[in-house]
Amino acid sequence: MGEVLSQNEIDSLLNALNNGELDAEEIKDSGEKQVKDYDFARPAKFSKEHLRTMEIIFEHYGRLLSTNLPGYLRKNIQVEVMNSEAVTYSEFSNALSNPVLLGVVNFEPMPGSIIIELATNLGYAMVDRMLGGLGEPLDRSREFSEIELLIIERIMNACINLLREPWKNVADIHPRLERIETNSQFAQFISPSEMIAIITINMKIGDVEGLMNICLPYMTLEDVMDRLNTKYWFSSMQQHGDQEYTELIETLISKAPMPVKAVLGKSNISVNDFINLQVGDIIRLNTKVEEELNVYVGNIKKFTALPGSSGDRYAVRVTSVIREEQ
Repeated sequence: MGEVLSQNEIDSLLNALNNGELDAEEIKDSGEKQVKDYDFARPAKFSKEHLRTMEIIFEHYGRLLSTNLPGYLRKNIQVEVMNSEAVTYSEFSNALSNPVLLGVVNFEPMPGSIIIELATNLGYAMVDRMLGGLGEPLDRSREFSEIELLIIERIMNACINLLREPWKNVADIHPRLERIETNSQFAQFISPSEMIAIITINMKIGDVEGLMNICLPYMTLEDVMDRLNTKYWFSSMQQHGDQEYTELIETLISKAPMPVKAVLGKSNISVNDFINLQVGDIIRLNTKVEEELNVYVGNIKKFTALPGSSGDRYAVRVTSVIREEQ
């Protein structure tokens, strides 16, 4: 929207035109339209809105990593999304060094795969922690052994399983680790000219700090690009979030075990009598047969009931509910 002039500015402009101080020809719109160069080698398939939404998704993912990975590594982990950008795949692959840790992740049901690049110093630190060490990286990089790759694969599987929840407002995905590549020469998974979005995450495991790059090809996200905007993402989260969390909480509560006990009565006896109790002995309680029993839920008196049986088991029949105000 153009700048709005005040009345004083309009009057000053008219006076300048009348006095000849300002030439009307000079302030005429030339009619030329601003043209923006378009690079066909780097088509703008990812907008700033798309990248910002993916940053929000992976900020959620980062919180899940910092919560779940300490259970495996027994070390405090800090995760922060650094930035997001759209580049060609050739720019990403040319920047890879050897050795490299590339996790190829099947992003079902979306076509194609995404790639997770993990800094090698983080990989060495994870292996060291899993094998009982202090989590210190190597002084000099070397190739990963098969045993080390199996350990890293286990950690990567745990990280990849956490992707489902952050993406559920965009698509119901079932990510699966296909393989881990350690040689950058075998990293040509898609066309070099294909546009990708790269989300850079800074990860700190104790004192070891490194980057995790998530490579998301356009061809994989093409079907859900219209959902990668903050308006859709937040509206979807607000629409389904409360109901889903309510159902989840109700399900978890319904499965929670709750001790319930009916107290027949109480009695005080001496230690000597207690030690000499035999089968068939009678203990006199402080209640009568026709009296109602107190039923406790946990340690709270919640019901009164009458004793009886159900089949071949003892049972009680609830006669009243004790409210909190009682």
